[in-house]
Amino acid sequence: MTSMISLRRTTTAALVACAALLAPLAPARAGAPLPGGRPMEGRVSAYLDGIRQDPARLDAFLRALPKGGDLHNHLSGAVSTELLIQLAAEDELCIDSGTFVSATGPCEGTARPAKDAVTDQEFRAQVIRAWSMQDFTPGEESGHDHFFATFGKFGEASWRHPGRMLAEVTDTMAAQHQMYLETMVTPAFGGPAALAAKVGFDPDFTALREKLLADGQVQRLVDQARADLDHATAEYQDTAQCGTKQARPGCAVTVRVQSQVSRAAGPARVFTELLLGMELASQDERFVAVNLVQPEDHRAALDNYSLQMRMLDFLHPFYPNAHISLHAGELVPGLVKPEDLRFHIRQAVLTGHAERIGHGVDVAQEDDSAELLRTLAERKVLIEVPLTSNEQILQVSGQDHPIALYRKNGVPVALSTDDPGVERIDITHEYVRAALTYRLSYRDLKDLARTSLEYGFVAGRSLWKDRDGYLPVAECQDRPLGTTPTGACAALLRENPKAALEWQMEGAYRDFEQAVLRGK
Repeated sequence: MTSMISLRRTTTAALVACAALLAPLAPARAGAPLPGGRPMEGRVSAYLDGIRQDPARLDAFLRALPKGGDLHNHLSGAVSTELLIQLAAEDELCIDSGTFVSATGPCEGTARPAKDAVTDQEFRAQVIRAWSMQDFTPGEESGHDHFFATFGKFGEASWRHPGRMLAEVTDTMAAQHQMYLETMVTPAFGGPAALAAKVGFDPDFTALREKLLADGQVQRLVDQARADLDHATAEYQDTAQCGTKQARPGCAVTVRVQSQVSRAAGPARVFTELLLGMELASQDERFVAVNLVQPEDHRAALDNYSLQMRMLDFLHPFYPNAHISLHAGELVPGLVKPEDLRFHIRQAVLTGHAERIGHGVDVAQEDDSAELLRTLAERKVLIEVPLTSNEQILQVSGQDHPIALYRKNGVPVALSTDDPGVERIDITHEYVRAALTYRLSYRDLKDLARTSLEYGFVAGRSLWKDRDGYLPVAECQDRPLGTTPTGACAALLRENPKAALEWQMEGAYRDFEQAVLRGK
């Protein structure tokens, strides 16, 4: 059975890669409204300041906080390791007791039945550590290498049941009061590689696109990818019992898909996968964007970086409905040569037409970083920030992380998880980390969540007049945010899924703030 994806980010350990301080905001006077906010907002902000040093109460507060969406999420890395083990056991796979690589049977030599990882607790613990960052401490293997190697180990277990995986991921999101997900998958897995091998690479992009589109070759891959997603959606809805009285909470999460492209592959395959992803985004509203994945420091990814940006530049005008969100700047000094730190984010935006950047950790090492930050702010290019991932892979955290630098320079930022199953975290963990490390106020945290919906690639107009002040559009100024809409505002929300999601979250904030103040 073909899958919606191979949910693999990379394959083997051999492919492995992968400033300024934010001044603490003065606490709001209890009962005083924050700029652009409601009176309750100031009181909740004061409450947050009072519990900041109480871990249990802070976690409970931020777990209940409406947190918008997750814009940077790899499905295979998002699902829990425990579910991957269960799926491997059900599919009668094997797990090598030395390498911990999953594979189809028969289980011979050092390969053990995956079901042993369900019943044998010692073996189970070993598999969990091999397939995730659980208990990892750097030694002979770096965090970077261990992280990326996990995908090659659990890969065989991660592609047969995307619907069941998605059901778990959305339930986890709903439990933490998120309502929107963009997850990355590889559509029509195997098909683009076979087509690229057949057609070969032509540096004349016009000719290459025509060869790939000829005789409906790419269209057949589009049809396969859409059918795979139909199958995965049916499995998801069946697992989560969506549309029934027993519907699981995750059914309420709006899900969209980004087509991920293997940047460590050869030019022919990269171009073919980009073309497929853009065709999908033009033909099926469930597919919203393309994204380059795999370690940015892989040799092929470094050698072909500028070429890949030129591919995006060429394809972009043909597919105006295909959004572009790129991993860029997931690099640090010492991981690559200094010259490789100087241009990746800039080229991703100016040549690759990236509307959002994933990670962006090396921004301070880019040529004329001050000018680059101004460009990102002026163009409203969102930075997707997964704090734990950046620490585990790149050992960048605290005041060394550029999140404060971005915010100081007016660059939009949203917190994300990246691969929460591998990392053994959830989105609340990221909010707690941000609140404590950077002394973020309640309004700061609230706007991070608002930003995650505003910059999501869900269709339609926004609720907001602009992306700076979070003031509602004219149609919705006559009603308190999040209450029952009427007239022109109700019509706007009916016709625009993005605005409807944003209005829904404003209602969730009203409920949250009232509950916090009742429980003080």
